[in-house]
Amino acid sequence: MIRKLTILLAAAAAVSVALVLSSGAGASGSRANGGSLTGAGSSFVSKLVQTWIPKVNSAFGLKVAYSPIGSGGGVNAILNRTVDFGASDAPLTPDQFAACKGCVQIPWALSATSIAYHGDGLPNHIHLTGKVLGDIFLGKIKKWNDPAIVKLNKGKSLPSLAMTVIHRSDNSGTTYNLTEYLNKVSSGWKSGPGKGVAVDWPTGVGARGSSGVSAALSQTNGGITYVDIAFSLANHFKFAAVQNRAGKYQIPGLNAIRAAGATILRVAPNNGGISIVDPAKRQPLAYPICTFTYVIVPKQTGKATELKQFIKWALTKGQTDGPKLLFSPLPKPVLKASLKTIAGVHS
Repeated sequence: MIRKLTILLAAAAAVSVALVLSSGAGASGSRANGGSLTGAGSSFVSKLVQTWIPKVNSAFGLKVAYSPIGSGGGVNAILNRTVDFGASDAPLTPDQFAACKGCVQIPWALSATSIAYHGDGLPNHIHLTGKVLGDIFLGKIKKWNDPAIVKLNKGKSLPSLAMTVIHRSDNSGTTYNLTEYLNKVSSGWKSGPGKGVAVDWPTGVGARGSSGVSAALSQTNGGITYVDIAFSLANHFKFAAVQNRAGKYQIPGLNAIRAAGATILRVAPNNGGISIVDPAKRQPLAYPICTFTYVIVPKQTGKATELKQFIKWALTKGQTDGPKLLFSPLPKPVLKASLKTIAGVHS
């Protein structure tokens, strides 16, 4: 009897172990294909990408390495195929599209460029208009108590403090976002430096990357710069309320970013580039210096499976990680277009 019971228990244990192994193999098979991806580019989106990386690894066993070298560096890296994907806050130019030889750009995140500043006695959320911002970055306004700023900030005490412009020294999508905005709202800027990932700055000092301008601002009494809102919040910077086309002064909060995104009703086919600065006044809550940021990949690549796993996840589940970093979920027309584009990537 004892021998019979022992045999039965051993058999039951063997079945149990087999079931566990079978269950584990099934979970592993459904969980991941493994593999790896390398990417580089936008420092603007870097905090969000770094949040995604461990979750994508957990979901798919996919190892993603990302270097925030700036949008210009990211575009060059994918053009030269030294990475599997590039990231940029500036849409590709026609020449870059041609040079990339079969690349697609996919909007995968939406946020805002804050006008951050630092200085003794400066109140938070100073009101600024597009014209005044243009004059600041042109070097025409040199002090924080300039009459043009005082006029917009009645009741606020502004110190007689010298103003120092801090700008990006590398090719930057954040520079593109700011200068595209200034090009729309400041005639002096449009006829002068114009828009681009790099411009001939009339004044100020340069620093590399979002981290670089943030570090420079922290050490500059009276400094002003432009940096994505996630970096402003992380560094506890004060930032401006900027007047939108509806005449309202808005700060780059989630509602204001979402309102700007709501003005986008369609995405150009076979391009993906979207201009969102100075949005229509039908959205009075909109913050006027918002930007989509893009992931750029070859349409035909040996890493098609991995890229589709990563980017589709970022476009869907990954959007829930955005709000805590002041990235608004993609508007439905943009999400639909982005999912369609990534579905077309193949090996």
